[in-house]
Amino acid sequence: MKTVTTRDWDAGAGKERRHEGVQFSALDLCETDLEGVEFDGCVFRDGRFNCSQQIDVAYLNCRFVNCNFFDATLTNCKAVGSTFEGCTFDLTTVDGGDWSFIGLQRADLGTATFTGVRMREADLTGVRARNGTMRGLDLSAAQLTGADFSGCDLRGTDLHAFDPRTLELRDTVITADQAVVLAMSLGLQIRDA
Repeated sequence: MKTVTTRDWDAGAGKERRHEGVQFSALDLCETDLEGVEFDGCVFRDGRFNCSQQIDVAYLNCRFVNCNFFDATLTNCKAVGSTFEGCTFDLTTVDGGDWSFIGLQRADLGTATFTGVRMREADLTGVRARNGTMRGLDLSAAQLTGADFSGCDLRGTDLHAFDPRTLELRDTVITADQAVVLAMSLGLQIRDA
């Protein structure tokens, strides 16, 4: 697997529109604008994406290890099949895009904002989204066991995969329609008076 560092990136690798099977080691993309770039089967170790602006970037089946996404903004990006291990997402904004089949176990998303993102069959086991924003998400068939959504804004998000018996949901913000979905998942019968 070819290895690319920040020096290689600045020397020309950053101008390539597609990267396949590349290992990026300690890549510093702080305050970088990325648009329309595709990474397929790549590994990012100790990468810094702080304050980056990313539009229509695709990370397909990539692996992120100990990467920092502080204050990064990802708009209409794809992370399909990617895994995130030991990464930080403080003040990260993800707007639209497809993050289906991702592995985001035990990630701290408490200050992150996810809106309108497709996250089908995502593994969010043990995610900590306390007081975060996860609005309008498609979480169909997501794995959520042990996740903490206390105080999280989930309005407009598909909650059919939610089992309130295995989640922390105190003070979570939802709509009346979503409350019905959660009640039904508990086996309650909802009838008119």
